[in-house]
Amino acid sequence: MNKEFYNLSVQECLNELKTSENGLSTNEVLSRQKEFGENKIKSAKKKSNFVMFFQQFADIMIIILLVASAISMAIAILNKSYGELVDGFIILGIVLLNSTISFLQEKKAQHSLESLKKLSVPETKVLRNSEVYKVPSPELTVGDVIILEAGDIVPADARLIESISLKCDESSLTGESIPVEKNHLKNLPLNTPLAERKNMVFSGSVITNGKAMAVVCAIGETTELGKIANLISSAKKDDTPLQKSIKKLGKIITYIVLIVCFVTFLIEVISGTSSILEAFLTAVAIAVAAIPESLPAVITIILSLGVAKLAKRKTIIKKLNAVETLGSCNVICSDKTGTITQNKMQVKNVFFDLSEHLLPLKKQTETLNKLTTCMMLCESVVWSEKKYIGDPTEIAIVEFAEKTLGFSRANFLKPIKKLNEIPFDSNRKLMSVLYELSGSTETFTKGAVDKILLLCDRIMINGEIKPFLPSHKEKILAENKKMSAKALRVLGFAFKETSGENFSENNLVFLGLVAMQDPPRPEVKKAVAKCKKAGITPIMITGDHKETAFAVAKEIGLAENFNEVLTGIEIDRLSDENFKKIIKTKKVFARVSPENKVRIVETFKTLGNVVAMTGDGVNDAPSIKKASIGIGMGINGTDVTKEVADVIITDDNFATIIIAVEEGRKIYANIQKTVQFLFTANLAEITAIFLATIFMPSLVFLTPVQILFVNLISDTLPAIALGLEPAEKNIMNKKPIPANQHLLSGKVGQKILIMGVIQGLIMLSCFFFGLYYFNDELIATTMSFYALNVVQFFYFISMRTSGSVFENPISRNKFAVLALISCFVFVFLVALTPISGLLGLCALPFGAWLFIGLCSVLTFVLSEVVKSY
Repeated sequence: MNKEFYNLSVQECLNELKTSENGLSTNEVLSRQKEFGENKIKSAKKKSNFVMFFQQFADIMIIILLVASAISMAIAILNKSYGELVDGFIILGIVLLNSTISFLQEKKAQHSLESLKKLSVPETKVLRNSEVYKVPSPELTVGDVIILEAGDIVPADARLIESISLKCDESSLTGESIPVEKNHLKNLPLNTPLAERKNMVFSGSVITNGKAMAVVCAIGETTELGKIANLISSAKKDDTPLQKSIKKLGKIITYIVLIVCFVTFLIEVISGTSSILEAFLTAVAIAVAAIPESLPAVITIILSLGVAKLAKRKTIIKKLNAVETLGSCNVICSDKTGTITQNKMQVKNVFFDLSEHLLPLKKQTETLNKLTTCMMLCESVVWSEKKYIGDPTEIAIVEFAEKTLGFSRANFLKPIKKLNEIPFDSNRKLMSVLYELSGSTETFTKGAVDKILLLCDRIMINGEIKPFLPSHKEKILAENKKMSAKALRVLGFAFKETSGENFSENNLVFLGLVAMQDPPRPEVKKAVAKCKKAGITPIMITGDHKETAFAVAKEIGLAENFNEVLTGIEIDRLSDENFKKIIKTKKVFARVSPENKVRIVETFKTLGNVVAMTGDGVNDAPSIKKASIGIGMGINGTDVTKEVADVIITDDNFATIIIAVEEGRKIYANIQKTVQFLFTANLAEITAIFLATIFMPSLVFLTPVQILFVNLISDTLPAIALGLEPAEKNIMNKKPIPANQHLLSGKVGQKILIMGVIQGLIMLSCFFFGLYYFNDELIATTMSFYALNVVQFFYFISMRTSGSVFENPISRNKFAVLALISCFVFVFLVALTPISGLLGLCALPFGAWLFIGLCSVLTFVLSEVVKSY
């Protein structure tokens, strides 16, 4: 069925679907169920646990580590030195630990299509064979006539046949924050936007008011909800900036390992100082030195600790890599309703006695009391489960009367009797009720201001009823225009005394105006300002009208002029190239479809941005999945949105997203420090071993097991401590990390190169000092080993911060202090226990320790100097 049913009249629609207002026959239902299938959205094919687990190994760093592990084990077996098998098993253990943690994190996510099915209702009232039945919603078929009333979830897309005061909450599908009035009478022009199709109801939306009968036009995957499901399944997640960085690092390490190992192997074989097997062992030592075995595990630990910290700050991270992506994002596309605003209509100000009254009201007057009576009676909300249920504007008015004016709705309604009611109608834009109050009867009317004014011939001013003059009307219209310009929803109220049960909407007494708004969260304005200061562009994407969206954006400082707003229809008219040019000048996108949202996110990404997308409705799910990082809302978010998201904000607050971004930046900076620390140590080892092999090919500089000890013990604890460093003071004043930049970009790579070579030369100087001063090769090797450890400790103290270490002392990070103490304890345990013998080391004289200490202090000083440039 490809017909645009909103474009057809009721009868044309019934004819097209070959049905009638009496519904389908049983035989026709069975025939159509075979033709169209079940009213279900197919779930995506799940990955098996086996596949998910082994996908964790499809990373170049992991592959290099596995190769190193296999070589270590093979050499140990060839040499019949089974004690050295521990090297290979340690590397393998690290790889398995890292992969297991990542697997467990991923296993919790990616069930989005299954969640879509939860939006279906168990049973639906359907008219078949001219009789009403309740059937399971999956059994509905095209052409079925369904009956809907307040509280029902719409089970399929359907064209309205009949409707009475019908309102539908489509916020999860369209982003429209206020329930939409529906009417079966009017057929609409082609290309009417989804949010404007008022003669249709859509699967997954909720009936908030009235009753209706509708004919099913689309089921399952052909519904608007089903189309979103297809968008989700077709959207593929890109690698995060950290994943891209790790891949780049893996390639760099691979090239270094292959080149250096090959050159070293050739030198030893050609020089004739080593056999082929011995030369191969030396090459393996360099490979072990070059590979930061602990890096994957350390990064996983840092990310895990970041996840735990963010959980305490109302942010749930579903995938570890999402943490650092938060810190890299430079565009945040946010849904308006419930994230930027409170998702709750509130009365902002009141107009009565021909003047505007801002809240809180200073005193109650007779006119205000009458206006409040009208507000309390002209509504149809229901009290259930300790809250009001019904139209959000009516709930706002009742809560205003209760909380601000001190009226009790329950007590107020007890002594009075409703005699009649004319429900709200989208054509009349009015609602009237007739009540018996203390022996008299009165009519109370609310509605659109222009409609109310047409019915009034009197006005209440300071408690007195006076003739309604043209000057009064002009002032009221001017006030209505002023309120509407602020995107406030304005309602007018009027009443009249009647005789008996005479009920009519004319000759009314004007009482006043009430203006409402879904207000921005108080903390959002500061969060937006912080965003801009941090080089992040905040973008509002909403299903609301252009004027409403701009008013909110202007209030929170997100947009300054109306030209910064673009609608979904305008987006559809633009080519991809033109959209790329224009998107940079827009801050607000209004009346958008799910496809529009995906296109907005994709366009920002093609311009080189790291894009975060937030939302709570089903309509947000495809763009959330397509974004660099998807952020779902924990309170009002639908199941499908939470499932496709990488991050869930538990308080639905835009300000919390900025807190998470700050934490993400800190984690990325700390991972970068960790990489710098580990790679500097590895470069120092490569430099020293390579130079020692060239100039002293017959001597043993460091063995693979000694290097592994340093890499896994002395390096790992400081590396983890770096991951727990507090954020630098100016972290949110810097621009986000560019999407094409990796962990070694810029000064980080330069510092690693400079300090790696310096430390390598210092290690060699310790080796030569031991060799020539003490005339002992074993002392020289031992000095090199301890120098490699202690020099790293002093370097760790310096490189914790990008500024001077004296401005950011190590005492700020208690974990760094504990790591440093622990590392010194490990070194002394090695030096003072038989462990030194197992590692092939000897006891050192005091002079050797003094020389190592001086070299370590020199490293600290040089590191401080390098940082200053």
